[in-house]
Amino acid sequence: MGRLVYVAFPLIISFAVFSLCQGVAAAAAPPHPNLQWHYYEFNTTCRYAEEYVRHQVKLIYDHDKSITAKLLRLVYSDCFVTGCDASILLDEGPNPEKRAPQNRGLGGFVLIDKIKTVLESRCPGIVSCADILHLAARDAVKMAGAPGYPVFTGRKDGMKSDAASVDLPSPSISWQDALTYFKSRDLDVIDLTTLLGAHTLGQTHCSHIVDRLYNHSGTGNSDPSMDATFRDYMRKLCPPKTKKGQHDPLVFLNPESGSDYTFRESYYNRILRDEAVLEIDQQLLNGDDTKEIIGEFADGFEDFRRTFAESMYKMGNINILTGNQGQIRQNCRFTNKGNPN
Repeated sequence: MGRLVYVAFPLIISFAVFSLCQGVAAAAAPPHPNLQWHYYEFNTTCRYAEEYVRHQVKLIYDHDKSITAKLLRLVYSDCFVTGCDASILLDEGPNPEKRAPQNRGLGGFVLIDKIKTVLESRCPGIVSCADILHLAARDAVKMAGAPGYPVFTGRKDGMKSDAASVDLPSPSISWQDALTYFKSRDLDVIDLTTLLGAHTLGQTHCSHIVDRLYNHSGTGNSDPSMDATFRDYMRKLCPPKTKKGQHDPLVFLNPESGSDYTFRESYYNRILRDEAVLEIDQQLLNGDDTKEIIGEFADGFEDFRRTFAESMYKMGNINILTGNQGQIRQNCRFTNKGNPN
């Protein structure tokens, strides 16, 4: 139980996240002086902005539960590059972030466009694309079985996007390098282990794991940290090479969640059994701190759900734009100056 105190204690003293999610926002200070709890309700003419977002997410979620994984990846891909400024949504420019190799397969853009269209029809020029992205992800995560978490709003949108700025780590990065990367964004080892838990749902391309299955580190063999039976199962799904004209196959990051796209503790149990799909997930066993956290999350799913709320809250406030910084885009795919409409 000692580790439970270590993981859960910051939740209580940092933001009282459980109280926040029940509406007692006064218990926590916003992460930035220009972000506020229910900013649109109390400070703008778009009082029901969050309800509009939630309704649109529910419409999509009811027939496409993969939207949760798509939105989580969008938030990650946005925040970890230039900050949570919705630059990942831009089509504008010769080489936008969404076209970077690391961002291949991103989805969820159509939902964000739909939400933006609805909000612009009801309260034009009020709600930023950055806030829409974070509110939508929060709502989708809750629908998938994770707890709600506080999203303070009032962000502005960035006005540039460049794939050259995308430095997202590969799925085969070592956990030590991944931790260094997270720390450069003011996140810690608990955040690393927790946010990777988003791999409890979603899919990845076989090209991201084929070396691990057939030629790990150029050895001509599979990754020795992978359970042999699980390796053989994955090899049936991912051939060593795709044939000409054949699409890169997709596999579930957590086969036990699969097409249900729900949050489950099985992600951490799979790591303990050496059955993680991605190498970065399996490597979490190599660190004393990360191994201990994995063991706790595998034993107590509520610990993971609650800590996930805090880590999402923290990630959502990396290098945000507020006040006179940035703008509120009329179209999430274009800056206001570059909007073709």
